[in-house]
This record gives sequence, C-alpha cells and structure tokens, in this order.
Amino acid sequence: MRLGITSPIVTRLPGVAGEWEATAGIAELADIGAAADELGFEYLSCSEHVAVPAEIAAQRGGTYWDPLSTFGFLAGRTRSIRFLTQVLVLGYHHPLAIAKRYGTLDAISGGRVTLGVGVGSLREEFELLGVEFEGRGERADDALRALRASLSASEPEYAGTHYRFGGLIVEPCAMQERLPIWVGGRTQRSLRRAIDLGDGWVPFGLSRSWLREMLESVEVPDRFEIVLGAGPLDPEDADRTTVDLEKIHAAGATIVGVTIRASSADHYISQLRRLAELAGLEGRSP
Repeated sequence: MRLGITSPIVTRLPGVAGEWEATAGIAELADIGAAADELGFEYLSCSEHVAVPAEIAAQRGGTYWDPLSTFGFLAGRTRSIRFLTQVLVLGYHHPLAIAKRYGTLDAISGGRVTLGVGVGSLREEFELLGVEFEGRGERADDALRALRASLSASEPEYAGTHYRFGGLIVEPCAMQERLPIWVGGRTQRSLRRAIDLGDGWVPFGLSRSWLREMLESVEVPDRFEIVLGAGPLDPEDADRTTVDLEKIHAAGATIVGVTIRASSADHYISQLRRLAELAGLEGRSP
C-alpha cells in the first residue's frame, strides 16, 4: 500500500489539527518530513491560500503555509519523498509563473515535485487578487494545457484560448520529463478534467460509494493515480486503522493520503513509524 501524508502544521483545519500544531514550526516539520522520508511514505503535502476572510476561516482555517517556500526548505532535509501541492489554485498564477517556480523546485529537489492543482472556490480570494471568478473552470483547462506544454521545456510554446506564449526561455525548467499533475475536486467534471489533462485525481468530501460510482462511469487510463484521503487515523488502534486503509483502497485508491492524530511532533513521528509497520511500507536505507 502506498501512503502520502497530509502534512501537519502547514494547514490547520478546525476540528482536525492538533493543539500542538499551533506552536510547532519548521524545525518540527523538518523532523517529521525526514522521518516520513526514511519510512517510505510517498509525499508530503502543502496547500495554498493567500488570504482567507476571517468569517470563513472559522470553517476552512486561516493557517496555510506557502508551498513553494515550505518545500524549498524541506528539499534540503529529505532525499526521496515527493512534494505535493494540494492544491495550487490555477487561476491565481500565470502558467509560466508556475512552470518557473515549480520547475526550479523540481530541479532543487532532484525531480520530486507533483503539482496538485484545482480550479478554486473562494470568491473573496479571487476578488482580492483581481482574478475573475466566473469562467474559472474554462481558464483552468487552458492553464493545464499550457502547463503541460511548458513545465519541462526550456523554450515553451503554447497557443490556447486564454494563454499564448512563445519565443521565450524559461530556465530552470522541471527536470522530470513529465512532471505529474493531479487535479483536485469533487465533481464529475473534475474527474474528467483529471483524466483528459492530468495524471491523477484527488477528490474530497465524497462518500466511498459515490467515489466508486464515479470511477466506474469512466475509463481510467493506465498509471493514473486515484488519491483518496483517510483519517484522522490513530495508528495505536491497529485494527481500526487497518480496516480504514483497506476500505479506502477498496474504493479505488492507488495512493492513500493520510491525516494522523498526534499530541506532539515526537508523538506524530511515533505514529508515522507505527503506521508504516501496519501498511508494510519499505523504508529507505540511509
């Protein structure tokens, strides 16, 4: 079973984040990342919000570390674990800005970036950034095509409905020949967007039965990732944790993104070790 980590500390959702995360910082996160890397977890995640209205933060949370800065630091403390933006809002950035920033991160990390992207749903944030909210799905589709043409190309060229560029040099670009793009969302359209334009789908807020029904309604390409969330998990409850993971896998997951219960950074690392044992992860040699 392949497991990724919904990183603690960097995103604090009400009712999910532990109290210890409020005072933890980059030192604790780096220790957690190094342990996850050693144990054989697939990825660490970091989400994106520039500014969340105070009245909405009570539901969505207000703490969102910048993924580029966070992963740039963690790249120096890890060797193999991947870095997943879960998610980067496409409408907030020009595709070439994403290609340059995350292409550089890919070069720094030795080819360990996975772009998790989304259309976005927070109208207030779009308005703050001066980005049109309506029509964002169509622009996101064009942005995905532009990204595929530019992420791993030093001299990218693209002519679409919203983005056009050529005759430019973007260096460094991603070192991966095909940097993976996973599309987030909870609709049939997001699944179709992921199949047509991406390499994986990261749904949220859907029941397992509905997930199975959606997946059975489409032809999923070979080596396409279905990344389903599990948790919060308490690996100290081995039986329940094992059952939860098996149910997520049965729902169609190729990778399970786990949220883990813990009372401190040290306890979190202990929970990681227990979870790795339960899932049969193969640790990486020093």
